[in-house]
Amino acid sequence: MMCFCSLPIPVNRLVSPTPNPPPASFPILSPSSSAPPALINHKCEKPPLSAVIRAVVRFYRIAASSASTSDHSPASPHFALLLEVEGVLMDIYRVGNRHAFNAAFQKLKLDCAKWTEPIYIDLVRKSGGDEEKMVTMYFNKIGWPTSLPTSEKAAFVKSVLQEKMNSMDDVLASGSSTLRPGVEDFIDDAYSEGIPLVILPTYGISGEKVARSVVNKLGPERLSKVKIVGQEEAEKSLYSQLVSSKMLSSDSNEQLATEALKAVSAEKQRIAEEVAALLKISVDIDTTSAESLQKVVVALRAGAELIGVPVQNCILIAGCQAGVAAADCIGMPCVVVRSSLTSRAEYSSAKATYDGFGGADLTISKLYNRRQL
Repeated sequence: MMCFCSLPIPVNRLVSPTPNPPPASFPILSPSSSAPPALINHKCEKPPLSAVIRAVVRFYRIAASSASTSDHSPASPHFALLLEVEGVLMDIYRVGNRHAFNAAFQKLKLDCAKWTEPIYIDLVRKSGGDEEKMVTMYFNKIGWPTSLPTSEKAAFVKSVLQEKMNSMDDVLASGSSTLRPGVEDFIDDAYSEGIPLVILPTYGISGEKVARSVVNKLGPERLSKVKIVGQEEAEKSLYSQLVSSKMLSSDSNEQLATEALKAVSAEKQRIAEEVAALLKISVDIDTTSAESLQKVVVALRAGAELIGVPVQNCILIAGCQAGVAAADCIGMPCVVVRSSLTSRAEYSSAKATYDGFGGADLTISKLYNRRQL
């Protein structure tokens, strides 16, 4: 299956052939590396061509080695974990968003509006997680406030969403919004086993601000043991810059720069084709779009890049279809932890599906079982 991980420039056209490095020592670019500053500063519009060449060579060599290793070598016993926030660290759909909407309705004195859990889940499924659509669908069904002119419906919806966002901070700060049982022990066990761990507040229905509020509930001690990849970190990654062509000089007459640009363009076309195929996957909840899938893939790639682990040696702990689809797209093993929103969903590409953490559900020891991976 051709996707983000299938990259088109043959390495031997760029540099002299060299043996593939071991999977555990891929030269992943990170802000702490000795790479030229131009490669790290994503605001630099036209880095030196020599820097571009080194970046392209390095990235494509990593990709070629990853593909070769995943196809022909036994799986490494060492791996890293990438954790989503919504549905994994916290069942935000049950304890966060719904309560915040109800608090917003009360503040706006909309006494007739109240979302029970079944109503909320039904709205999320029918709207694909678009909160503006959720509010519109709900009031189309129960009726809009009688004093509201038709021309002001859009403004009314925006006021509800703004009040909901204001209420979300209070909901997350309350004792009723807690992390999922067992997830803190799971993170502690991963750290004690020396497993690198990345948390991804980059994508989700509630937005990154809310996701980071959830992440902060882990406390400073645990946060010091993990890496966080948000939107800013993802955009600064080498993979993101190469795919978006930000690092390549479009007016250069050098053949390599031209070839690299063509390769990126061709890859985008393959991405579009792959996304079209992925969107045909049938599950109970399908909120994946081409744009969101690309965003998730960039986040996953950035997470692997940050900790210097090949994508096939990372395991995504996912709570949504977008994460599962993106992981499958780049060959990253994925384990699903269901939430109240995804309790009936099936994920055929996931290596395993659990209902929570600890005991009979997901534990670090189960991840060590190669039959699961």
